[in-house]
Amino acid sequence: MHNHSKKILGISAFYHDSAAAIIEDGKIIAAAQEERFTRDKHTPDFPLEAIRYCLEESGFSIDELDAVVFYDKPLLKFERLLETYYRFSPKGFLSFAKAMPVWLNEKMFLKKMIRDGLNEIEPYSRKNLKLLFPEHHLSHSASAYYPSPFEESAILTIDGVGEWSTASISHGKGSSIEVLKELNFPHSVGLLYSAFTYFLGFTVNSGEYKLMGLAPYGNPEAKETSDFEQLIKDNLIKIFDDGSIWLDQSYFNYATGLRMVKDDKWKTLFGFDRRDSEDELQQHHCNLALAIQRVTEDIVIKMALEAKKLTGSKNLCMAGGVALNCVANGKLQAAGIFDEIYIQPAAGDAGGALGAALAAYHLYFSKEERKVTRPDAMEGSYLGPSYSDKEVLQVIRKVKAVYHHFTDLNKMNEVVAGELAKGQVVGWFQGRMEFGPRALGNRSILGDARNPEMQKKLNLKIKYREGFRPFAPSVLAEEVGNYFDLDKPSPYMLLVSPVKESRRTTLPTNYHDLGLWERLYHERSDIQSVTHLDFSARIQTVHEETNPRYHALIKEFQRQTNYGLVVNTSFNVRGEPIVCTPHDAYRCFMSTEMDVLVINDFVFMKQEQPDWENREKWVVNFKMD
Repeated sequence: MHNHSKKILGISAFYHDSAAAIIEDGKIIAAAQEERFTRDKHTPDFPLEAIRYCLEESGFSIDELDAVVFYDKPLLKFERLLETYYRFSPKGFLSFAKAMPVWLNEKMFLKKMIRDGLNEIEPYSRKNLKLLFPEHHLSHSASAYYPSPFEESAILTIDGVGEWSTASISHGKGSSIEVLKELNFPHSVGLLYSAFTYFLGFTVNSGEYKLMGLAPYGNPEAKETSDFEQLIKDNLIKIFDDGSIWLDQSYFNYATGLRMVKDDKWKTLFGFDRRDSEDELQQHHCNLALAIQRVTEDIVIKMALEAKKLTGSKNLCMAGGVALNCVANGKLQAAGIFDEIYIQPAAGDAGGALGAALAAYHLYFSKEERKVTRPDAMEGSYLGPSYSDKEVLQVIRKVKAVYHHFTDLNKMNEVVAGELAKGQVVGWFQGRMEFGPRALGNRSILGDARNPEMQKKLNLKIKYREGFRPFAPSVLAEEVGNYFDLDKPSPYMLLVSPVKESRRTTLPTNYHDLGLWERLYHERSDIQSVTHLDFSARIQTVHEETNPRYHALIKEFQRQTNYGLVVNTSFNVRGEPIVCTPHDAYRCFMSTEMDVLVINDFVFMKQEQPDWENREKWVVNFKMD
């Protein structure tokens, strides 16, 4: 009789970014975020559709699962809320009264909710279903360490808040993970960063990227920037040598209030009002963004040094929402504290679903030694659904689309690369959807990085989002050194590195005194639309092994233009989750000023589509994030 393989479903839900992942004997089979199916960005709902997809992709029924693992211990969270409110009462009573019924209803009956949710997917015999609840930060640690290419590694997780801990340092060895140190609520780097996200007029839990993208507009030489940094360190936060922090709660509101910060105290401290989301961005906003970015980098590096000291490891794995701060990651890489750094591409709560499943397998079920895979076990993070030509043709018939079908891939790449070189914007939809917040060449919008107009065009005409938002290059892995100061792969777009000196243009002496937009549109390099104001870029290295199709397209673009890179942004508009199905892709293509759409081997030219000028009929309104 052959040995029964272990099939485990991991779930993350009820906070934000619900997701599901399924593994068999430690191998990742599928993982996806619920928002992609329901089209509701960062949805906290029980991930019905994501679970359905994982079961379908794996071919397992619920009855065949050895366990269903939830990424968090809800009762601990409940305790934290109780204690927090107890310590801050009576002023916390208002939000307490609001939160409590939710907790009593949802979290206490979590097991029932999970069982009911699974029942909605398919009937199963409940009695033998095993439900497991690992700790939140263990789920994060596991999500980074188990897929990593390391036999042993220091593990650093940093986010807003799990149950009690807001950051942790652990040591992974073989199949085991040992937690060495934790930082507890309410002291949290993630919540500090979110507080600045809020004060600068962006949405908490989704606007953090915008804050990071705004930082390069700050003037690094301005006295105001260093003054802001000092004010933060003197008033809001104490940073200790081991990277742990203490936040002065008299400035914050998140422990008990329904808002992040005490607006009036912040106004007094920084000398300006909280920015309203539609207000014009001014230089002091940018300088404050740069100041908090620097403080965050400082903390992350201190935490990394402490992780090094406690573990003595040459390797570091990272997860948790703050691990998506690729600027800090780039600084960490450059600091050389560790020889190798591995960051989980779905570092936020969605990745918790995968981590929970992996933790259950390695720490609860497995008697096997953990097998390490290089470059990692994430399959390029292409873990979502793919669609057959038959399914694409069904959509084509439904929307009456006009298309060109290519049987020769080289011929198709020639046409598509030619369009890119002419300055056209291309929607590129191939293979399995990415897991995590970044499009990595399967659900991407592409443009020519040389084109100085490209950033403006993509922001304003395609994504309908703030004009300052930066874009990332996808560069052939073997060519990365020709463009950037980076000698390591960065397959998940999680490292920011400088653009090579030789590609930069000389800046005018008064550059830092120019207005924000003047600086943005000033030509900085020959790959202008992926060069941030501080000459850095958030890099995705494209590898033939993990994405042969995308690699071949960029290679053809290089043959035509001598440039082995393209602009890559996620296939969606502002406030919309990344597209999942061919229909999502066609709708997004038609509702924007995108020029070309490629799905599998089908190419659609905008001006050949029926009624192509009537964008309105395709527009879906997403709530602005």
